[in-house]
Amino acid sequence: MTELNPTTGMAKTPCTIITGFLGAGKTTLVRHLLENAGGRRLAVLVNEFGDLGFDGDFLEGCGIAGCTREDVVELPNGCICCTVADDFVPALEKLLARPNPPSHILIETSGLALPKPLVQAFNWPAIRARVTVDGVIAVVDGPAVAEGQFADDPEALAAQRAQDASLDHDNPLEEVFEDQILCADLILLNKSDLMDEAGKARVRQEIAAHLPKAIKIVETAHGSVDPALIIGLGAAAESDLAARPSHHGEGEEHDHDDFDSVALPLASVTSPEVLAERLARAAEAEGVLRLKGFASVTGKPMRLVVQGVGQRVSHHFDRAWAADEAREGRLVVIGLKGFDRAAVEAALAG
Repeated sequence: MTELNPTTGMAKTPCTIITGFLGAGKTTLVRHLLENAGGRRLAVLVNEFGDLGFDGDFLEGCGIAGCTREDVVELPNGCICCTVADDFVPALEKLLARPNPPSHILIETSGLALPKPLVQAFNWPAIRARVTVDGVIAVVDGPAVAEGQFADDPEALAAQRAQDASLDHDNPLEEVFEDQILCADLILLNKSDLMDEAGKARVRQEIAAHLPKAIKIVETAHGSVDPALIIGLGAAAESDLAARPSHHGEGEEHDHDDFDSVALPLASVTSPEVLAERLARAAEAEGVLRLKGFASVTGKPMRLVVQGVGQRVSHHFDRAWAADEAREGRLVVIGLKGFDRAAVEAALAG
């Protein structure tokens, strides 16, 4: 159902919040939706963890027809759910004030964001009559969950803490993951092509164990899904907050001090395989959670995009380097507080 502005009777601009853990495939999903916009005027708000700006570059430079620099707005000043007044609301207002405003807005949160505070922000007086949350989409990294990396098992976690001094403190990763699926209207089980049927069944059971209501789970690979399943849900999530439980109560702040992020230069490489081997070694450094970046390959006109989560490293060419563009590579590394940056840099150096 289309949400209307109660004062003007005109339709509110629908927004889709895309949440998910580090490396789950949110940006790839956004690119897919932009490439298959079907005539819709889409705009994107991208939230970075730290002042890194990679995902904005990834979207702006993708060569998608109809997607301009003005259609991609980066919010790099911290977690979007913590900077609502300073960043999020002004960014929305700016998009809505354009002469040809978007007909739909995609909001890609950082991997550390809790979606419920962002949904609550749609009730702010400055924007509540003009926008609505069409739906919250949680993108789940299927292989990672199948391996038990984010299972909310208190007994298992207690056993790990007892055996490993580095796990003396409660890690917020499990709570973040659970908050994201609890707030969702649709869950995308991404990277399903990397899983067997038994693995998919384990992930479905894991997700279902934490959900008090039935939420549809759709299997995807590379974020490829019919946009009709994502856009036009009409959830009006900001009016349905009670049905979206969270570990963090209303008005509570959450702390991201358990994480560090850094952007490192990537030198040109002779082949994608060489860089993939270096990234695999970098991913093994203590405390590293996620690697994401792009690089120049000697003799190749295309920019190489690389990503790594755990032991999984992937790469592909996404677009040609522009004639006036410096072929300077960059890698964003996100890890636990105090992760071994020196080990990462040594691995990248070859």
